Amino acid sequence: MYVSNPMMAIIGCQVQSTCGILVGGKGSHLSLENCSRNSGLQRWEKFRRCTVGLRVRGGVSSDGQLESLPSFERGKRLSELSTLGIGGPAKYFVEVHDESQMSTAIRICRENNIRCFIVGKGSNCLFDDRGFDGCVILNSLKFLERQGRGVYRVGSGYPFNTLGIQTSKDGFTGLEFASGIPGTVGGAIFMNASANGQETANALKSVEVLCADGERIVHTKGQSDLVVYGYRLSPYQTMPGFMAILAATFELEPCLDARQRHKSLLERRRKTQPVAAKSAGCIFRNPGTGSQSAGALIEQAGLKGIEVGRAKVSNIHANFLLNAGGSSAADMITLIELVKEQVKRKLGVDLREEVIYVPYS
Repeated sequence: MYVSNPMMAIIGCQVQSTCGILVGGKGSHLSLENCSRNSGLQRWEKFRRCTVGLRVRGGVSSDGQLESLPSFERGKRLSELSTLGIGGPAKYFVEVHDESQMSTAIRICRENNIRCFIVGKGSNCLFDDRGFDGCVILNSLKFLERQGRGVYRVGSGYPFNTLGIQTSKDGFTGLEFASGIPGTVGGAIFMNASANGQETANALKSVEVLCADGERIVHTKGQSDLVVYGYRLSPYQTMPGFMAILAATFELEPCLDARQRHKSLLERRRKTQPVAAKSAGCIFRNPGTGSQSAGALIEQAGLKGIEVGRAKVSNIHANFLLNAGGSSAADMITLIELVKEQVKRKLGVDLREEVIYVPYS
């Protein structure tokens, strides 16, 4: 049912009570009059104002309460969601705080044929100068549960850096390298973040995933040959129907030196990387066995410090391309292509981007 004025149609949906994920669309028709006068109507009215022009149907949980509604905005500057500080406005923007809101936001986008892009810390994204002609979903699923000795279940929006600090303080090894990485747990899993001989996949016990059809799947380590990780590679980059990582469980080993190792790695990062600058971290993947690192190749090609507009190759670490103040996406893309062309011409090596470019449409 579609109601244009008011444009909200509330159709009862069965919601899984244990985790708040939408799993069905059956139920009795409800009207606004059926909702709580104190809270339900206010939430729906706020939601209606933010989503004018969208076809929206809401869900009802198993205990008869309205499902958790995300709050949509228009025109959010994506430069505010990226560590590069680059990007125009999103047509729609919504921040989600729990699995139910994530499911609802994705469902609304699907039902309205709107492209959506899920972002965490935005530490590996380059948004277009024009913005994004769709809906950007900010993942704020930020919970941490200790489930046993060295076992942590963590929301995908939880800061990966904080997780590394916490687990090291607790005396467990496996995530010391996360210290100083300005991303989320979900982003670290999606890209299989790694450094200093450690990688995200090696510490995983299981990953909880939301699919485009609303199905919730749990991938347990070693359960399937299809769940394969590699250098900057996870199964979720190519998994059909994949929409979002919801949470993950890490299983770590005790180590008396974990906290000291974490401190050493963090100090090394501060000395060898432009941690205070606006960047997306390493822009290029390392070429692989038998080759120098991407940063060493860029430095060898004599490209440290070169600029295009306000985009600049760092003088500290050549694999960091910086927004030196007012850089556009066009500046950054041109600089990326220049670096690739020069390294190929001078050293015969093809560099591949690690950063994800998010086009306008």
